[in-house]
Amino acid sequence: MFENITVETNDFVTYITINRPSQLNALNKQTIHDLNLALQNCEADSNTGVIILTGSGEKAFVAGADIKEFADFTIAEGGVLASHGQEILFDYVENFPKPIIAAINGFALGGGLELALSAHIRVASLNAKMGLPEVSLGVIPGYGGTQRLAQLVGRGRANEMIFTAGMISAEEALKFGLVNSIVEQQDLIETCEGIARKILKNSPMAIRSAIKAVNAGFKNGVNGFEVEIEEFGKCFGTTEFKEGTRAFLEKRKANFREA
Repeated sequence: MFENITVETNDFVTYITINRPSQLNALNKQTIHDLNLALQNCEADSNTGVIILTGSGEKAFVAGADIKEFADFTIAEGGVLASHGQEILFDYVENFPKPIIAAINGFALGGGLELALSAHIRVASLNAKMGLPEVSLGVIPGYGGTQRLAQLVGRGRANEMIFTAGMISAEEALKFGLVNSIVEQQDLIETCEGIARKILKNSPMAIRSAIKAVNAGFKNGVNGFEVEIEEFGKCFGTTEFKEGTRAFLEKRKANFREA
């Protein structure tokens, strides 16, 4: 069904793997299209509660964009490339109503780091290397990197990473707050699965509302507190709230999947 990715679902966890190992899983148009379609399917699929997003092989999560696709673009074409990519993938990932965990194995550079930055949670293997090298090509990050990196690590560190086009280690990424945790490569997926299992114990509708509320605090012109109040109120009208509170009062574990 997909040319450049694989998708597998097991126990409410969907694994999306970018599968272009000979190209270090570089993002091209087809891969971005495949990811968008896979995410649309996951959004509609009740068997998907959490997504683990990773790259095939041990060398790279995603080692950047496929430069040969846009090397000859005009100003207008470059603008369309960025706006379309942000709309169908990077913004879509950030605002996705189900948690997305980026399992960063190896290189996450350029568009690859931007994809990881879009995810809700990031776990990196100890051999991971991360960076935004776009200025070395005469361009800047165009898939949200200048915005999301600064939100996570602060303006000064983001400027240094972007201006120098350098890479940082997994240890530095953890220190900077760029990733949630770092683990041995052989433990990467299992660690992400552990996080996913914890998430799956909780209300899917409440998590959907939490994603909206947290994201609202980072959007210009949006009052995050007001969004939080609105989403908080909406929760009271859900069957999952009734199940959660009833389970608490009855001193049992809530079963949100059947609520």
